[in-house]
Parts: sequence; C-alpha cells; structure tokens
Amino acid sequence: MTQESRQILHIDMDAFFASVEQRENPSLIGQPLVVGGRSGRGVVAAASYEARTFGIRSAMSMREALSRCPDVHVVAPRHKFYSEVSREIFEVFRRYTPLVEGISLDEAFLDVTGSQKLFGTAVGIAQRIKAEITQETQLVASAGVAPSKLVAKIASDLDKPDGLVVVRPDEVRSFLAPLPIERMWGVGKVASAGLRGVGIETLGALSRAPLSVLSPVLGQNAANVQARARGEDNREVVTGSAPKSLGAESTFETDINEVALLRRYLLRHAREVARRLNHKDLDGRVVTLKIKYNDFKVRTLRRTLANSVSDTDSIYEVVCELLNQVDLSVRPLRLIGLSVSDFVRSSQMTLFEAPQNDKRLKIQDLSDSIANRFGDAGLTRASLLDGLAKKAPPDKNR
Repeated sequence: MTQESRQILHIDMDAFFASVEQRENPSLIGQPLVVGGRSGRGVVAAASYEARTFGIRSAMSMREALSRCPDVHVVAPRHKFYSEVSREIFEVFRRYTPLVEGISLDEAFLDVTGSQKLFGTAVGIAQRIKAEITQETQLVASAGVAPSKLVAKIASDLDKPDGLVVVRPDEVRSFLAPLPIERMWGVGKVASAGLRGVGIETLGALSRAPLSVLSPVLGQNAANVQARARGEDNREVVTGSAPKSLGAESTFETDINEVALLRRYLLRHAREVARRLNHKDLDGRVVTLKIKYNDFKVRTLRRTLANSVSDTDSIYEVVCELLNQVDLSVRPLRLIGLSVSDFVRSSQMTLFEAPQNDKRLKIQDLSDSIANRFGDAGLTRASLLDGLAKKAPPDKNR
C-alpha cells in the first residue's frame, strides 16, 4: 500500500491528566491546575490549559510552576485511575479499526484505511471518535488526519484543544514547509539549535538543504531527517507491541550519597518493575541504572545479560553491581531509578536458554499473588521495614 492511499489518524487527548482531575472535581474547571508532586523536588506531570497561560508546562519543576502561578491547584497523580480512563478511550478507537498503536495513555495512531467502507471517510471517523470520547468520558481530544504517522501526529498538535486538522496527500509538502523545525518529531533541542545555527529554521528549508550542510549537524541520520521533512514516512501502525522498557525512579527531597539507602530505593524499584514484567509476561535482557546528580547531570549505566530476567532479586543484583561503579564521594544524587528492556515473552523462552533460579521465580510469583490480592501492604521485604524507603515520593513509572 502506498503512503498516498493510506488514511492514518493520530488522536491525542487534551491535557489528559489535568482534564481528568477537573472532570472528577468540577470546582476545578476553569482553574489553573497541575498534576504532580508538591514537594520542592516535584515535577509537573500535566498542566491544564488555564495553567499554561502562565507559562507552566509538563516536565517543569513544581517550584518554578508555583513561582509562575502561586495560586495554581496542585493535584497528586493517580496513574492507576488514568489507566482506567485510558482503557475507555481505547475502546472507542477499536470500534472503528483493530489497527490501533498506543503511544501512551493519552494518544494513539489508528489506521482507518480499511474502515472507510463501513464508517465513511477518515475525516468522518475522526469526528465520530472525538464526539464519542466527549460523550462517554466528558473529555476532549484533538485529531490529525493524514497519509502518514509523521504528518498525522504533527497535525493533531496544531489546533489544540478540540482540534481536527486534515492533511490530504497532495498537501503534505505545502503543509510541512512553513512549520518550524521543532515541529519535526525526533528533532530535539541540540539538533534544532544546530540547524538554526546554519540558517535552517523551517521544515521546507530542511527539505531543500544540501546534505553537505545537514551532515555536520545531523550526522549519519541527515538523509532520513530530510526525507521526513518532505513528509516521507511509510511506517505502519503497529498493534499489540510490547513497551520498549519498564522502569521506576524516585526523586529525593534531600540529596543522598549513602549507598545503603540508595540500595533500599533500588530494591523497592526492582520489586515494582518485576511485578509489572510478570503481569505483562515479559523477561528482559538489559538492566539500566539511571542517576541524576545534584547538579542535574544525568548518567546511565547498563548491562546486557546472557539470560533474560524478570524477578526482583536478579534485577536488584545487577543494578547494585552498576551502582558500585558510581563514585558517590564526588557528588550526591537527587534521583535514582532503574529499567529493564530488550524484552522477550516469558512463554517464548527456549529449552536451550538457561532458566532463572526456580526459587526466585516461585518467590516472585508468590509476592505478586499476595500483592494482587491484598495490595502493596500485603507483603514487603524486611530490608524495607525501617521506613527509610517509605519516605520517598511516589515512583515515576514508565
């Protein structure tokens, strides 16, 4: 199928977390609101459109958000509840096509090319989806309709909130050309600064620039980025794909350089990640330690394992070995976390792959079973009972 014949939707919920909180508490409707931790080390997870008028945005420190708008309402995140609302929204998507690729809780690509005989045009399908989401969840979504994922995603972001932007195949280049290079999905701050440094400020200019100019800035990826600037994107909508990684992390109220305390945080995170891996029937071959120093510099250390892991103890042992490589005498840490990636399905492990320790797997299964029945308080490890790790803010899972 050619790109020109495809009809791709990108549906993106508007200020999702914040809008859910306003729906649940109508007194907050029309008020500046942020979702996140109120502590000095907290970060804004989502901002209502009212809060955005003060320059508040997601990933901003809560300290800065409060300085911009001291009267902003701060609501603690409820990730489990947001996931439940997300499931309702994705049920609407699947009424119109089985080809749904979730990008996060609040956005997805839909290939509706084959759905038009049943439901009408792609634009009509997008309108129906937006209306049904609002009717059934009292939330608002924006949509982009285009012949590719790249253009559909850019389009959905151009007329928020409650937007619907349609880009037809013969309009792709003229649609992209005047947009600033920062609109390109995958062009970050460093690349955009480099491109502007050589006089390239729009996607049109990027699409026409000689590779001799782009390569010093973009390296070996220059030709691919330029193709995207022309709207060339044949990626399929991928359904049922596993997450690329699962992780958890904590930001500390006070900087820490005590190894024993850091290990307690890692143990708690390993337990949480193992539970989620087993829930998704996944094993991972790569374990990554993430740290952020008190000067905000981030470092990651990772290890690729011969055999995949999914239990608490195996993950914890590897990440502690990685922590031993960190010199904590130079600078303390303000954040620590871990993740597991490079997944295989647990049910797909071959007879020739060395299995994990049977005892560890039985312990993990028992722990997960108790947690599913009684919650997190049902079972914990003795090393976490001294209360140190319980003082941490809620994990930021990804």
